Amino acid sequence: MHPTLPLLARTEFPPIRRRSLETLQVNLGYRCNQSCLHCHVDASPNRPESMDAATAALVLEVLRARRPSTLDLTGGAPELNPNFRALVRGARELGLKVVDRCNLTILSEPGHEDLAEFLAASGVEVTASLPCYSRDNVDRQRGDGVFERSIAGLRRLNALGYGRGDPARVLNLVYNPQGPSLPPAQHALEDDYRRELAANFGVRFDRLFTLANMPIRRFGSTLVSKGTFHDYLALLRGAHRDENLETVMCRTLVSVDWQGDLYDCDFNQMLGLPAALRGTARPHLRELLAGDGAGGAIRVADHCWGCTAGQGSSCGGALGAQAGADASHPATASS
Repeated sequence: MHPTLPLLARTEFPPIRRRSLETLQVNLGYRCNQSCLHCHVDASPNRPESMDAATAALVLEVLRARRPSTLDLTGGAPELNPNFRALVRGARELGLKVVDRCNLTILSEPGHEDLAEFLAASGVEVTASLPCYSRDNVDRQRGDGVFERSIAGLRRLNALGYGRGDPARVLNLVYNPQGPSLPPAQHALEDDYRRELAANFGVRFDRLFTLANMPIRRFGSTLVSKGTFHDYLALLRGAHRDENLETVMCRTLVSVDWQGDLYDCDFNQMLGLPAALRGTARPHLRELLAGDGAGGAIRVADHCWGCTAGQGSSCGGALGAQAGADASHPATASS
């Protein structure tokens, strides 16, 4: 795999600073039951990294101390971590919103047959990756048979009350382009998804989030191999919008890796760029017991243009600028 950090480190991205902590995003490990081409985590069934019980317990201690509004669980497939359910229960007991970044196929994996029921009973918000409403496009990006299993997972969640406007059963879908282009306008694409999934599969959902692909790890390496890395960076930088700087996710989010180390976002985690928190070279969860680092500088590099390009991109989808209009470089759901 081609390293991308040396190509990203020098940047003119504007300086930004942290605000009060609202979301603790915890990566429970890089093991996944899929190996998607666009995955910025480079997750796969062969990855051994997994958060241990002691670090998971520290996550709950930090939640009690800092009381963010949201615990955002990601991976890999976060549900493969043996501490996943304990974290969900602990955070819900504290009254926090819990988001599960679910790949949908995990719902039909052996040993996880009751996972959908657990999520529903716990009131977990499910944010599920579905990069297209077309079988061929999804299977090309995520593997043969993934689309069919994803639709089955969505139907199962719908049967449990997800995707029907119930605030205790929220179901979001996530779209990302298949190649080096910006996502289309989020609102318009959401209408397309809603129409096609309902008509062809009887599937309902609450929101669609559009995310730009980051030029790091597996996707970035592919761009380097194809000789299109710098062209994609030029696309992202050229579509930058200053107004998106106010709402980028890193201002109110701290990313935690499977070892408990802290980063400004999940992308910086994958690049090995630790947060500059309390002057510590490699800050750990323990630092958050003393404070959330509000006011501190956020580490930036050239990949950050991906979050501010066009309508903007974050773990919660478009940031607002042009979210309902045509993006600067539109793509289609079937591209």
